[in-house]
Order: sequence, then structure tokens, then C-alpha cells
Amino acid sequence: MVKYTVPAPQADWLRELAALPDAVRISPGRTQVARALEQRGLIKRTWRGSVHIAVVTAEGRYYLKHGKHPRHVQAEKERLEDDSAQAALAPVGGAELVSRLQSGSGKITVANPAPRTRGRWRAAYYDALHNGHLPAGHKVRWNGRQRGDCVFTLVNEEAKRAAQPAPVPSIDIPEVLDRPHPLVRATRKAMGRSQGTVDTRGRPGSIPLHVSRPLADRALRIMHALLSKAESRGYTAEPQTDLQRGEAVHTLAIMIRGQAFPLVLTERTTKVPHEPTPKELRQKESNPWIRLPKYDEEFNGRLALGAPAQSRFQHSYTHSDGARWTLESRLGHLLQDLEHLAAEGERRDREQELLEAERRRRWYAAIAQAREHQIDQHRAKVLGEQMRAWNQAAEIRGFCQAARARAGTAPIPAGEVEWLQWAEAHAAQLDPLHHALVTPPDPPARREVLGELVRVDAYTYPWPFDADGRWVLPQEQPTDSN
Repeated sequence: MVKYTVPAPQADWLRELAALPDAVRISPGRTQVARALEQRGLIKRTWRGSVHIAVVTAEGRYYLKHGKHPRHVQAEKERLEDDSAQAALAPVGGAELVSRLQSGSGKITVANPAPRTRGRWRAAYYDALHNGHLPAGHKVRWNGRQRGDCVFTLVNEEAKRAAQPAPVPSIDIPEVLDRPHPLVRATRKAMGRSQGTVDTRGRPGSIPLHVSRPLADRALRIMHALLSKAESRGYTAEPQTDLQRGEAVHTLAIMIRGQAFPLVLTERTTKVPHEPTPKELRQKESNPWIRLPKYDEEFNGRLALGAPAQSRFQHSYTHSDGARWTLESRLGHLLQDLEHLAAEGERRDREQELLEAERRRRWYAAIAQAREHQIDQHRAKVLGEQMRAWNQAAEIRGFCQAARARAGTAPIPAGEVEWLQWAEAHAAQLDPLHHALVTPPDPPARREVLGELVRVDAYTYPWPFDADGRWVLPQEQPTDSN
């Protein structure tokens, strides 16, 4: 069994221990090996004073003599003795094997069967395979034909094929550019007649290229095919100019569903030892402290097309020449990556719009609720003032009646009569019931007041109230106050 298998380094150290007449001290470097051998029962570890020692056990000497662990030998013997009983439990034919697979989870595992049992399962498998016992569109897979566990799996081939994604269509690359894409034409013009490195990165209105001159034509044909295919699908290729750190940065981007995906085509490089030039050697002689570079970067002939190094899409959609494919064969995958990224970005934008709409709705609902609360507070305040005025008027009238009653039948002095008459007139002015009651006008809907009531930033969205406190944004009128 696998758990009793001893790796070669452990077996070598076990032989060294067995060859010595006495117990051996375990060095710090042998601690892990000793622990592994002890777990298999091949050695015994103990302490002799302050030293950790190891002694080979009987099972360890049996392993060195026969090359097998005694427990492994015993387990194999028991497995062979039980072979007849286990073989009787195997399916008698392919129909029974398929029936067992269908009634279960579609998978049967037979743990390390003995030869006779393995042969019975093998016969059932081939019977199902060759005598028409399999359901239409299904297949039985068998792992463990010679050794180890036997695993039988019923596979629905039709469902598996239906679940596989459709193959990515390839993009044809022209051998000659008879009618190049306008951006390819502009890039070819920007390249000029340079015979060294072609570098059009940062050139406005052209495709960003950084390749060796021999690969320039291939790079242009690749870009022509990609841009033409993208435009045939309804996308656009647009040169863009951004401002970064005060400098204009020119890029080329494919626009898909309103999202821009910048592209740059470069040739990969390889590090090679730096060979000093005669000028560098002379400088080194005159100044020994000059440090020359150890390596140079040389083009290696492999093209890579994808997002620029400083772009947020840097690792999202870059494809290049590989050991088993060319960049031309990966253009369909590149365009598919861009479409998936656009769909994902569109989904995130919709989620953000929904979240923003919900935040906006909650904000206006909170402001509307604050306005209702402000009006209620204002009316409660006015009502309290009216009640206090009404009570004060009643107390004044009671006071005047008590003053008149005090005089009895005697005439009241003229000065007192004048005072009581004024008091009664003042009570009439204070009494709110002396005239018709009306709802008081609403207070001004000021941002600071309403924002403080609900503790929100009152300047987050346009204010919905006018100077007279009327709601002027009907499209934002909340349907509830939650």
C-alpha cells in the first residue's frame, strides 16, 4: 500500500542504521526522516540522556530483507484471500454495470481489487461497451485497468458537448496589404524608412508599435485584420489623447459599448550579456568607478498585443506568440476578451446606476420626511403659542371679573374702569378664538435645517424645494417615506 512505501533517502538511512551494532544518535538534519520512518514502524526513537537515538525495529529489518513492509505483505495476503468473495459481488454483465451506474450517482469506485475481482469488473465493462448496453449518447469511462482503484463513470457525451462553449472564430490575416486600414496606413507613414527599431508609441493618429524592422510588416497585417474585424462587428477604433502629468499621451483604443480598451503591439525582449563598446571601455579605463550594465534587452521575434503596461487593463487581455501558437491564431480570443470585459463593465455600470438611483431615492425620501417633520414641529409650536395666549386671555378675563366683583354695588373709580376696559380689550386681542382659526403658513425649506433633522449632506443632490417651500422636482417625488 502506498502509505508503507519508503522513499530512497529514507531507505538508505535505514540501511545505515541497520549496519551499525548500536543505537545511533539522530542528527538535527535527520529529524524529519526519523519521524517518517517511525510513523511506518521501521525504527523506534527514544532518549538516552540528553541525546535522541534511533533503533531499527523488527519490521524495519524485514523491510530491508524482503523490500516490502510487513504490513503491506499482510494486507496483500488478506486482499487475495478475500478475492473470491469480492468477485462474487461484481456485476455479471454490462447491463448490470450500467444499471448500477444509473441507480447511483453515475460513478462506482472499487478499492484496489484483487486480480479475480478486477477481471470480473473488466469483463462487465467490455460487455457494456461492445454489446449495446449503454444508453444512447452515453459512454462508460474506466480508470485503474491494471493497478490501484477501479473507477467507473457514466458520462453523457451529448450533454457534455452541449455544455462546451462554442469555438472562438479565427480572424484571417492577409498576406499582402492591398487596401490597408486607415490607421495602418497612417502608422506606415509614421514609421518612415527607419531600418532599426520601429517605435510609433506616442505618435498621434497611429497604432502604437514597438518592434524590430523585420517584424513591422507582420505587425501591420495583424493590426489591419483585428481593426477590420472589430469594425465589422460594429465597434470602432479611435486614436485617443490623454493628459498625464502635464504631457500628452497618444494611444489607440477599440470602443465597445462605450468603453475604451487601449492596445499596443510590441515585440518581446530577452536579456543577453552586455558587451562593452569601445567607447565604454575607454571610459572605464579613464574612470574605474563607472558601472557598466550587466545585460542588454534584445528583441526575440515574439509579438505581444494587448493593454499598455500602465493601463488598468494591463493583465486583462494580452496575447502573444507562444511555443504552440502564434499571435495570429489568438486574435479571435483577444477580441472575445474585449467583448467579455465590455459586457462585464456594462453590468457593473448598471449595478452602479441602480445603486446610485437607490441612494438618490433614499436621499429625497429622507428630505421629504424631514420636511414633513419640520412642518409638524412648526405647527405644534404655533398651536402651543395659541394655547398659551388663550389661557392668558382667560386669566385676564377672570382677573377683570374678580376686580368688578370686589367693588360690589359701589361705583368703580374712573381710573380703574379705564384699566379694566383696556385689560379686557387686550384679552380679546390675545384670544385666538376671537377670530377664525387657519393653518399657519409652512416655514422656509432651508437646506441646513432639513439636513440637520435627518443628519444627511443637504448638498448631495439638487434641492427639491423652491423659495416658497414647494416641491419642484416631480420626478424625484418619493412614493414613500421609508
